[in-house]
Amino acid sequence: MTVATRVIACLDVDAGRVVKGVNFANLRDAGDPVELARSYDAQGIDELTFLDVTASSGDRETTYDVVRRTAEQVFIPLTVGGGVRAVDDVDKLLRAGADKVGVNTAALARPELISEIADRFGAQVLVLSADVRRRRGPDGSLVGGFVMTTHGGRVSVEQDAVAWCARAAELGAGEILLNSMDADGTKDGFDLDLIAAVRAEVAIPVIASGGAGKVEHFAPAVRAGADAVLAASVFHFGELTVAQVKAALRADGFEVR
Repeated sequence: MTVATRVIACLDVDAGRVVKGVNFANLRDAGDPVELARSYDAQGIDELTFLDVTASSGDRETTYDVVRRTAEQVFIPLTVGGGVRAVDDVDKLLRAGADKVGVNTAALARPELISEIADRFGAQVLVLSADVRRRRGPDGSLVGGFVMTTHGGRVSVEQDAVAWCARAAELGAGEILLNSMDADGTKDGFDLDLIAAVRAEVAIPVIASGGAGKVEHFAPAVRAGADAVLAASVFHFGELTVAQVKAALRADGFEVR
């Protein structure tokens, strides 16, 4: 049985507004999350991902109120991440209307958090949000491989990203939101090498994120091993529609919902 490729819209939220930048910097306002969520639901998006991009760096809780209002407007799976540090945070987000919860910074600091969440709520609730950069030497040149970042991409950590994704899957993560920090916001296409490297090591679903700019970018990500494709600014600013992306995937031979 072929599993349909999911198309996901990402709402990067800062102080209750959707924002979008390049490589997580120079953020500009993209609108109200509740209105955008309603619009995407109407367009036929398969899922929504809601990331509070400054929750970890700002050391504050995810905005439960915005999550609640967003969840009331949509009837599709809603994943929420940003600032999740404990099992109780997951409980609160699920009660606020989230279907799945993303973890990154806190899980890297204490990997046991992944198994604690999976044991209590099930792996299907837990998304490992992996913000990944290509490894660079002291002079800034690419040296091969991938490393993890935390705090909304602001802090690089010496943790091999592919090995970390594999470990998270073993600990109980249900899927991986694989975001290329190098490609994020560039609209130059997904990091296909990164997708393929992680796909080779994990059996759980992989969501490709970072770099979508044209309809032609989505099918190569699926061919590289992604089970779902995610975009933000091209949807927010009307450069692409959900229907266009799904039509392009269908034309390339992929089943979509």
